[in-house]
Amino acid sequence: MADAKRGDTARRLASWRRPKGMKLSDMVADGLYVASAATRLQLKNRILVDVIARGGDFDVQRLMPEARETLLTLAAEAEQDAQRIESARLRAKRRHSDSYGTHDYRSRDVRNLRKRQRQSEQVAAELRARAEDENELRTLVEDAREAAWSEVERNIDSTLRIEAARPDLEPDYGKLRDARMQSLRLIDLPRLAAHRRRNAQGAAGTLNDEKAMDAPAEKVGDVDLSELE
Repeated sequence: MADAKRGDTARRLASWRRPKGMKLSDMVADGLYVASAATRLQLKNRILVDVIARGGDFDVQRLMPEARETLLTLAAEAEQDAQRIESARLRAKRRHSDSYGTHDYRSRDVRNLRKRQRQSEQVAAELRARAEDENELRTLVEDAREAAWSEVERNIDSTLRIEAARPDLEPDYGKLRDARMQSLRLIDLPRLAAHRRRNAQGAAGTLNDEKAMDAPAEKVGDVDLSELE
Protein backbone atom coordinates (compact mmCIF):
# COMPACT_ATOMS: atom_id res chain seq x y z
CA MET A 1 0.00 0.00 0.00
CA ALA A 2 2.83 2.39 0.88
CA ASP A 3 4.57 1.64 -2.42
CA ALA A 4 1.35 2.34 -4.30
CA LYS A 5 0.97 5.69 -2.55
CA ARG A 6 4.55 6.66 -3.35
CA GLY A 7 4.07 5.67 -6.98
CA ASP A 8 0.85 7.64 -7.17
CA THR A 9 2.59 10.70 -5.75
CA ALA A 10 5.35 10.43 -8.29
CA ARG A 11 2.91 10.03 -11.16
CA ARG A 12 0.95 13.10 -10.09
CA LEU A 13 4.20 15.02 -9.87
CA ALA A 14 5.31 13.85 -13.29
CA SER A 15 2.00 14.60 -14.99
CA TRP A 16 1.75 18.11 -13.58
CA ARG A 17 1.84 20.36 -16.63
CA ARG A 18 3.74 23.52 -15.83
CA PRO A 19 3.66 26.75 -17.82
CA LYS A 20 5.79 26.57 -20.95
CA GLY A 21 7.72 29.68 -19.94
CA MET A 22 8.75 28.29 -16.55
CA LYS A 23 12.49 27.90 -16.06
CA LEU A 24 13.87 24.39 -15.96
CA SER A 25 15.62 25.09 -12.65
CA ASP A 26 12.31 26.12 -11.10
CA MET A 27 10.60 23.02 -12.45
CA VAL A 28 13.30 20.82 -10.94
CA ALA A 29 13.06 22.66 -7.61
CA ASP A 30 9.30 22.12 -7.58
CA GLY A 31 9.73 18.44 -8.34
CA LEU A 32 12.25 17.99 -5.53
CA TYR A 33 10.00 19.87 -3.11
CA VAL A 34 7.06 17.58 -3.85
CA ALA A 35 9.28 14.49 -3.59
CA SER A 36 10.65 15.62 -0.22
CA ALA A 37 7.13 16.34 1.04
CA ALA A 38 5.99 12.87 -0.03
CA THR A 39 8.95 11.30 1.75
CA ARG A 40 8.30 13.22 4.97
CA LEU A 41 4.64 12.19 4.84
CA GLN A 42 5.61 8.53 4.49
CA LEU A 43 8.00 8.81 7.43
CA LYS A 44 5.53 10.76 9.54
CA ASN A 45 2.91 8.04 9.12
CA ARG A 46 5.48 5.42 10.07
CA ILE A 47 6.37 7.35 13.24
CA LEU A 48 2.71 7.77 14.18
CA VAL A 49 2.11 4.04 13.86
CA ASP A 50 5.32 2.56 15.26
CA VAL A 51 6.33 5.09 17.88
CA ILE A 52 3.13 6.73 19.06
CA ALA A 53 0.41 4.13 18.45
CA ARG A 54 2.51 1.06 19.30
CA GLY A 55 4.69 2.71 21.93
CA GLY A 56 8.04 2.04 20.25
CA ASP A 57 11.18 4.11 20.64
CA PHE A 58 12.08 6.79 18.13
CA ASP A 59 15.35 5.96 16.39
CA VAL A 60 16.65 8.11 13.57
CA GLN A 61 18.98 5.38 12.34
CA ARG A 62 16.16 2.86 12.10
CA LEU A 63 14.05 5.16 9.92
CA MET A 64 16.82 6.32 7.60
CA PRO A 65 16.66 3.17 5.40
CA GLU A 66 12.95 3.81 4.80
CA ALA A 67 13.72 7.41 3.86
CA ARG A 68 16.34 6.15 1.41
CA GLU A 69 13.97 3.56 -0.07
CA THR A 70 11.26 6.18 -0.55
CA LEU A 71 13.63 8.56 -2.34
CA LEU A 72 14.88 5.77 -4.61
CA THR A 73 11.30 4.73 -5.44
CA LEU A 74 10.43 8.30 -6.41
CA ALA A 75 13.64 8.54 -8.45
CA ALA A 76 12.70 5.39 -10.37
CA GLU A 77 9.24 6.83 -11.03
CA ALA A 78 10.80 10.04 -12.35
CA GLU A 79 13.10 8.04 -14.65
CA GLN A 80 10.16 6.07 -16.00
CA ASP A 81 8.33 9.32 -16.63
CA ALA A 82 11.35 10.70 -18.51
CA GLN A 83 11.29 7.65 -20.77
CA ARG A 84 7.56 8.02 -21.36
CA ILE A 85 7.96 11.69 -22.23
CA GLU A 86 10.82 10.90 -24.60
CA SER A 87 8.62 8.41 -26.47
CA ALA A 88 5.84 10.99 -26.67
CA ARG A 89 8.30 13.61 -27.93
CA LEU A 90 9.61 11.36 -30.70
CA ARG A 91 6.07 10.63 -31.86
CA ALA A 92 5.11 14.30 -31.68
CA LYS A 93 7.96 15.30 -34.00
CA ARG A 94 6.21 13.53 -36.88
CA ARG A 95 2.79 15.01 -36.21
CA HIS A 96 1.86 18.41 -37.59
CA SER A 97 -1.96 18.32 -37.48
CA ASP A 98 -4.28 19.69 -34.81
CA SER A 99 -4.32 18.03 -31.41
CA TYR A 100 -7.38 16.10 -30.25
CA GLY A 101 -6.69 16.12 -26.51
CA THR A 102 -4.45 17.12 -23.63
CA HIS A 103 -1.96 14.30 -24.17
CA ASP A 104 -2.27 14.18 -27.95
CA TYR A 105 1.03 15.92 -28.60
CA ARG A 106 2.09 17.54 -31.86
CA SER A 107 5.30 19.02 -33.25
CA ARG A 108 4.68 22.34 -31.51
CA ASP A 109 4.81 20.50 -28.15
CA VAL A 110 8.27 19.06 -28.73
CA ARG A 111 10.14 21.88 -26.99
CA ASN A 112 7.99 21.69 -23.88
CA LEU A 113 8.21 17.90 -23.83
CA ARG A 114 11.99 18.08 -24.01
CA LYS A 115 11.99 20.44 -21.04
CA ARG A 116 9.73 18.11 -19.04
CA GLN A 117 11.95 15.17 -19.92
CA ARG A 118 15.03 16.99 -18.69
CA GLN A 119 13.17 17.98 -15.53
CA SER A 120 12.30 14.36 -14.74
CA GLU A 121 15.86 13.25 -15.46
CA GLN A 122 17.36 15.91 -13.19
CA VAL A 123 14.86 15.24 -10.42
CA ALA A 124 15.68 11.53 -10.57
CA ALA A 125 19.42 12.20 -10.44
CA GLU A 126 19.09 14.56 -7.48
CA LEU A 127 16.84 12.14 -5.58
CA ARG A 128 19.36 9.34 -6.03
CA ALA A 129 22.11 11.64 -4.77
CA ARG A 130 20.04 12.57 -1.72
CA ALA A 131 19.32 8.91 -1.04
CA GLU A 132 23.06 8.39 -0.51
CA ASP A 133 23.48 11.48 1.68
CA GLU A 134 23.16 10.56 5.37
CA ASN A 135 22.72 14.18 6.41
CA GLU A 136 19.83 14.56 3.98
CA LEU A 137 18.21 11.35 5.22
CA ARG A 138 18.63 12.42 8.84
CA THR A 139 17.04 15.78 8.09
CA LEU A 140 14.04 14.12 6.46
CA VAL A 141 13.53 11.86 9.46
CA GLU A 142 13.85 14.73 11.94
CA ASP A 143 11.39 16.83 9.94
CA ALA A 144 8.98 13.90 9.86
CA ARG A 145 9.23 13.57 13.64
CA GLU A 146 8.37 17.25 14.06
CA ALA A 147 5.38 16.84 11.75
CA ALA A 148 4.21 13.76 13.66
CA TRP A 149 4.49 15.51 17.01
CA SER A 150 2.65 18.58 15.67
CA GLU A 151 -0.24 16.36 14.60
CA VAL A 152 -0.37 14.66 18.01
CA GLU A 153 -0.15 18.02 19.74
CA ARG A 154 -3.11 19.35 17.77
CA ASN A 155 -5.17 16.27 18.62
CA ILE A 156 -4.34 16.55 22.32
CA ASP A 157 -5.17 20.25 22.34
CA SER A 158 -8.49 19.62 20.60
CA THR A 159 -9.40 16.84 23.04
CA LEU A 160 -8.52 18.93 26.07
CA ARG A 161 -10.56 21.86 24.79
CA ILE A 162 -13.61 19.60 24.50
CA GLU A 163 -13.22 17.72 27.78
CA ALA A 164 -12.22 20.76 29.83
CA ALA A 165 -14.86 23.08 28.38
CA ARG A 166 -16.49 25.36 30.98
CA PRO A 167 -19.70 27.34 30.43
CA ASP A 168 -18.28 30.44 32.08
CA LEU A 169 -15.43 30.52 29.57
CA GLU A 170 -17.73 30.45 26.53
CA PRO A 171 -18.84 33.98 25.58
CA ASP A 172 -21.83 32.71 23.57
CA TYR A 173 -22.83 29.97 26.01
CA GLY A 174 -26.22 31.50 26.81
CA LYS A 175 -27.19 31.92 23.17
CA LEU A 176 -25.94 28.46 22.23
CA ARG A 177 -27.68 26.92 25.25
CA ASP A 178 -31.04 28.27 24.08
CA ALA A 179 -30.46 26.72 20.65
CA ARG A 180 -29.45 23.38 22.16
CA MET A 181 -32.49 23.32 24.46
CA GLN A 182 -34.79 24.10 21.54
CA SER A 183 -33.22 21.27 19.56
CA LEU A 184 -33.69 18.95 22.53
CA ARG A 185 -37.35 19.94 22.90
CA LEU A 186 -38.32 19.82 19.23
CA ILE A 187 -36.19 16.95 17.95
CA ASP A 188 -34.53 14.76 20.57
CA LEU A 189 -37.46 14.34 23.00
CA PRO A 190 -40.06 13.59 20.28
CA ARG A 191 -37.65 11.12 18.70
CA LEU A 192 -37.12 9.43 22.06
CA ALA A 193 -40.89 9.28 22.64
CA ALA A 194 -41.41 7.69 19.22
CA HIS A 195 -38.67 5.16 19.91
CA ARG A 196 -40.18 4.20 23.28
CA ARG A 197 -43.66 3.90 21.70
CA ARG A 198 -42.37 1.52 19.04
CA ASN A 199 -40.62 -0.60 21.65
CA ALA A 200 -43.79 -0.77 23.74
CA GLN A 201 -45.90 -1.78 20.74
CA GLY A 202 -43.38 -4.40 19.74
CA ALA A 203 -43.33 -5.89 23.24
CA ALA A 204 -47.16 -6.08 23.27
CA GLY A 205 -47.32 -7.67 19.83
CA THR A 206 -49.21 -4.77 18.30
CA LEU A 207 -46.51 -3.26 16.11
CA ASN A 208 -48.17 -4.52 12.93
CA ASP A 209 -51.76 -4.42 14.18
CA GLU A 210 -54.07 -2.73 11.69
CA LYS A 211 -55.78 -0.68 14.37
CA ALA A 212 -52.46 0.66 15.53
CA MET A 213 -51.52 1.52 11.97
CA ASP A 214 -54.82 3.33 11.38
CA ALA A 215 -54.61 5.30 14.63
CA PRO A 216 -54.01 9.05 14.35
CA ALA A 217 -50.36 10.03 14.42
CA GLU A 218 -49.11 11.02 17.84
CA LYS A 219 -47.81 14.56 18.09
CA VAL A 220 -45.65 16.45 20.51
CA GLY A 221 -46.32 20.12 20.01
CA ASP A 222 -46.41 20.58 16.25
CA VAL A 223 -44.14 17.61 15.56
CA ASP A 224 -45.62 14.50 13.93
CA LEU A 225 -43.77 11.63 15.60
CA SER A 226 -44.41 9.33 12.64
CA GLU A 227 -42.19 11.54 10.55
CA LEU A 228 -39.29 10.79 12.87
CA GLU A 229 -39.40 7.04 12.31
